[in-house]
Formats: sequence, C-alpha cells, structure tokens
Amino acid sequence: EAPISIAYFRNREPVDMTFPKSTVFAVIAAAASLSVGEAFAPASQIRSTQCPSFVRQNTRSFVSMVSVDDLVDEDSAEPEDFIVSAGDLDDEDAEIVEDDGELPGWHVHQNNLLETRTQYRRHETDTGSPEFQVAGMTERITYLTKHLKMHPKDFSTRRGLVALVNKRRRLLNYLHSENAEKYQEIVAALGIRHKAPGNVATKEEKYGRFPNQKDNKRNQKSKGK
Repeated sequence: EAPISIAYFRNREPVDMTFPKSTVFAVIAAAASLSVGEAFAPASQIRSTQCPSFVRQNTRSFVSMVSVDDLVDEDSAEPEDFIVSAGDLDDEDAEIVEDDGELPGWHVHQNNLLETRTQYRRHETDTGSPEFQVAGMTERITYLTKHLKMHPKDFSTRRGLVALVNKRRRLLNYLHSENAEKYQEIVAALGIRHKAPGNVATKEEKYGRFPNQKDNKRNQKSKGK
C-alpha cells in the first residue's frame, strides 16, 4: 500500500507529512457521512440558534437596502385646489334649492338673520351694539325653537337655546339701563317678552300670554246645566 504525502504550511514554512492510504480514505469517508447526516436531519434537530442568526442577517440586508425616499410616491402630493374655503361654498346657488323647489330652512334663516341685523344696526360697520346683537339672537332663537319642535330630543340644541336666551336677557338689561327708549322700541318691534330689572310687571303683562281658565270653566258649567 503506497503512502500518501500531504504538504501544508506552518509559520510560512512548507511541511510534508506522510499517511497510509487507508487512513486518508477513512478520514474522507467520515467527513462525508457527517455532511450527509446534517443535510437529511429533521427540522426538530436543527439548533435553535441557527434560525435567529439567519433571520437577523436577512433583516439587516433588507433594511439597509430600503430607504424612506423609496417608500414615498412623488405623485402623491395633494393638488393645489384640494382645500375648499367657506367662501367657495357660499356661491353655490344652484345647490341650495331642495327637491320640492323650496329653499332649505337654514338658507332662509341666514337671509332673515342678515336682514334683521341690517335693520337694527347703528351704522354700516356695526357688529357689536346691543341692538345688533339682540336682533341677531332673536332670529336665532326663533330658528332654534322651530328646530326643537321638530326634533324634541335634540338636547344639545336645547342647551344652546337656553344659553342664548339668557345672554339676550342680559343684553336687554344693559340696553334698558343705557337707553330705555331704544329698549322699548326693539322689544316692541321684535315681540320680545322681557321684564326689565326694577320694574314690576302688571297682571296683564304677567298672565296675558296664558289662556283665561276662568272663562273656560264658566262655559263648561253653563253647558252642564
């Protein structure tokens, strides 16, 4: 049996080693059997440490190759006319008519509000006088009252209506103390029931808005006889 000579380098110096041929073949066969065994081993026998390392390596390579700029589409920007202002909607006269040919209630309310405020303002740029505010509040109170008759369970609107009535009462008290004549004029013109502070309401003013119950009782008694 001829020996086999193997040469390798140790510390940059060539070294020759001689082994019997049977020994070399035995080492090669053992290495081959180990490789085949690992290739056909079941998944349960694979070491758990091998999988995380593989996942971590793939994840690193994936993240390093993807940038934020690649995820943003340059054509996804909003057009210039994306934002619609309130003024653009006010000019849509063709859409304010309902199917029955009548204007919606909110549009009629806006027209009445503008007309009432214009009638009682002190000058063209008046937006804060008591007369201007009382006139606008009265129109809003009328509109909200009609809304509540149709939607009695709208408690949010009910709370807003109560707050608006209280605010109008305070403004009327202030107007009465500053200009009683203007106060009487606007209360009579708008049909507001308001008791000015310091004034005692008469019997007619206090009970005039209620139906006369005594006359009804007398009529019922006369019919019974």
